Amino acid sequence: MTRSRFKPPVLRSILATAALVWAAGLASLSHAQTAEHAGMSTLPAPPAPPSATLPDSQIRKTTLSSLSTLSTSSTSTSSGTTFRLSLSANLLGGVPNAFAGAPGANANQNTLVLYDSSGTWGWLGEAYGVMAGQLVSHGSKFTLHSAASYVAGELNGYTGLVYVGSTYDEPLPTALLDDVLATTKPVLWMNHNIWQLAARSPNFGAQYGFTPMFFDFSNTLTINYKGVALQRNALAVASGLLQTTIVDPAKAQALAVASNDVGGTVNWATKGGNLTYIGEIPFSYTGPNDRYLIAADLIGKVSNPAMPARKRALVRIEDVNADTDPAELRAIADYLASKKVPFSVAVIPVYKDPNGFYNNGVPLTRRLSQARGVVNALKYMQSKGGTLIMHGYTHQYSNVANPYSGVSADDFEFFRAHISADNYVVYDTPVAEDSALWTQMRLTSGLLEFAAAGFLAPTIFEPPHYAASAVDYQVIHNQFGVRYDRGLYAAGWCPNGACGTGTPDYTRIYGQFFPYLVRDIYGSTVIGEQLGNVETQEFNHNPPRFPADILYSAQRNVVVQDAVQSFFFHPYVNISYLKQIVEGLQAMGYTFVPANTVKQG
Repeated sequence: MTRSRFKPPVLRSILATAALVWAAGLASLSHAQTAEHAGMSTLPAPPAPPSATLPDSQIRKTTLSSLSTLSTSSTSTSSGTTFRLSLSANLLGGVPNAFAGAPGANANQNTLVLYDSSGTWGWLGEAYGVMAGQLVSHGSKFTLHSAASYVAGELNGYTGLVYVGSTYDEPLPTALLDDVLATTKPVLWMNHNIWQLAARSPNFGAQYGFTPMFFDFSNTLTINYKGVALQRNALAVASGLLQTTIVDPAKAQALAVASNDVGGTVNWATKGGNLTYIGEIPFSYTGPNDRYLIAADLIGKVSNPAMPARKRALVRIEDVNADTDPAELRAIADYLASKKVPFSVAVIPVYKDPNGFYNNGVPLTRRLSQARGVVNALKYMQSKGGTLIMHGYTHQYSNVANPYSGVSADDFEFFRAHISADNYVVYDTPVAEDSALWTQMRLTSGLLEFAAAGFLAPTIFEPPHYAASAVDYQVIHNQFGVRYDRGLYAAGWCPNGACGTGTPDYTRIYGQFFPYLVRDIYGSTVIGEQLGNVETQEFNHNPPRFPADILYSAQRNVVVQDAVQSFFFHPYVNISYLKQIVEGLQAMGYTFVPANTVKQG
């Protein structure tokens, strides 16, 4: 038999192609065998504002007045039913838009997440709100709904607020503006409509120490935060970056500063009193070294001001199946044990090559229970600190290329995909058979195969290529409750924050990676993976990725308080690369822990 020499790096090309993909009305998203573009949002940025000038002339007056008033003092101080049943465990008091926090979240915290919902691009607001809410879940429970449905006094029932302004000049309820101005609770405001808040208060600059000024469209591609330089993709530039001016340094400071290519700087994140403002929405065109990580950290300061600052790391050995070389598995186990590194092993219960792609044209199916050498190696890995998790049933679909070879570990299992004429991987739709019953049968079959091979049932699931439908994710949640992945989500599933009550629009899918433990909108506890893996070859327009690249990304993730540095590794890759990553993370002060420890909070 010919063993697969590589696992194709699926869908890693989002950064370079997101605008093209969306313009064509497609959606593509990545699991990726490298993290360079893996699991990244295909969401476009909001449309560019019509001009650099803010829309309300009164705001300009307020801004100029604040500058004049404070300049002296500043100087002197210088599947319907199934979904709803399975979601109930994630909902608080049965409220469809109130969500429990992840394990370990601060039980005393409860965050309100609001988003815009009007206009042609209103659907983006829901997606951005979901992304913000899922990050919030690391620190607290949360409620999610549109800003338009805010009622007076609502903020009084929460410990903090996150608002994502994606629609330019969407009319915000005056009750919301007044409550934000009156509260002393932490507020994080992203992007648009800060001018409405400023216009509502003639003393905005005096109260917060900064004022919104204008949109900056310079080529700002680097953001400095906590002394670390993070990236901003060029595709985000067209949407602008709202510049603030600090009028009272005693009250306000720039937390993060963007630099452009001609030496200019723009305040990217500004904090004054209890209000933190980000001049864009950092959920579009993201990557492992992206300013998205700043947002993940700042959201944590709202959701849980007492956030712990642990330095933990995870490693997962990927795509182990009946066709894997047992000697490679044993060598990995020996090395990791020698470094006192617990690890996970993602196991595919049934290996299939339906067209003989790697077997000289002869179809091949081989079950884990039939591969005694692999089974014995897996038991050896368990004895050395390994935890087995389930990685799909066959990790391929039918007898077709989906999108590569039809072979286990190469292809998608729960979602259809194809390779475009210009060599990008594009997500299409859930598979034709997609249903709760079909998915449950695959999960059950996989678990039976684990039992036949002599293993206890795994308690953690990793969807192949990080892709499944909303139906599948709900079934996975019911069976396992815990995933180890990056999530795939579809617009329309959470109308006004009531997730599971809408119809998922698979032409508008988006992904999200998590630098820490979260609970997502499917109800599952999600152990994150954000660093990706070693790839020695270029695939689908994505460059190779080596240990130095993974460690560079890890150095960017240090800006996130309580981040878990998480990567995965294929057993057929040279083990020297694994050693470089493990020892590099340990040198950074991170301690490897079992996935079962992280999932507890």
